[in-house]
Amino acid sequence: MSESESITSYKANSLSDEPPVVRVQTAGDGDEFVILGNTKYYRHELMAAFGGTFDASPHLPPVHKIGNAATIGLCAFSASTLVLSLTGLNVKGIEVTNIAVPFALFVGGMLQTLSGIWEFVAGNTFACCALTSFGAFYLSYGAIFIPSFGIAEAYSEDPAQLAEAMNFFLLGWTFFSFMMVLCTSKSVPSLFILFLFIFLSFFFQTIGSFIGVHAVYKVGCGFGFGIVVSGLFNAWAGIANPTNSYFAIPETSWIVSKM
Repeated sequence: MSESESITSYKANSLSDEPPVVRVQTAGDGDEFVILGNTKYYRHELMAAFGGTFDASPHLPPVHKIGNAATIGLCAFSASTLVLSLTGLNVKGIEVTNIAVPFALFVGGMLQTLSGIWEFVAGNTFACCALTSFGAFYLSYGAIFIPSFGIAEAYSEDPAQLAEAMNFFLLGWTFFSFMMVLCTSKSVPSLFILFLFIFLSFFFQTIGSFIGVHAVYKVGCGFGFGIVVSGLFNAWAGIANPTNSYFAIPETSWIVSKM
């Protein structure tokens, strides 16, 4: 059997007789094979889970080689969250939060959604789901403050109903962010921590809104700073390298998975 036929046979070899795989496993001399699902792959053919590219698990490389769009989405999400957290905490006594609207529409919304679409082209399903979904969050949040959408105006006769309706808006994103935490629980710590902060931020904002305690809501806004730091950390890992920066992040197990 030729070497190419041997490689093909290894890839096609199903491990259906084995128990279900619950974690990434290795096999062969020197752990030269990585087992994903019920199939063996050569280690060098796989891309590692990496926070800098928003990859949550090891996977085959994309067919089409394009740039790393995830870093744009991470930067957009972090910048928008920073503004939203500062205004939510009423820093410098700012009570009117409309300055967050342009960030929500064009940075956290449009730019992040576009980066998610490019990650779809690159074959990164996880990044596509996360970036486009949170891009939609910012677009929908910004739409609430735009008069032409008529959302806030619909509650003009009873503004208290708008506050109650926002509870449901936040609740939906709390459930979604919790799902994303579960999807990164076996990934690299840098990604897991990012989504944990996202979940905690939505969770406390939702609880604070439902019970009407603004201090609890502000706790959720405070977790936004954790989102900013961890988001920019992952973005920096995906952008900086020894050829363009003196401060590139080393590829440790915190940011890149070991296969």
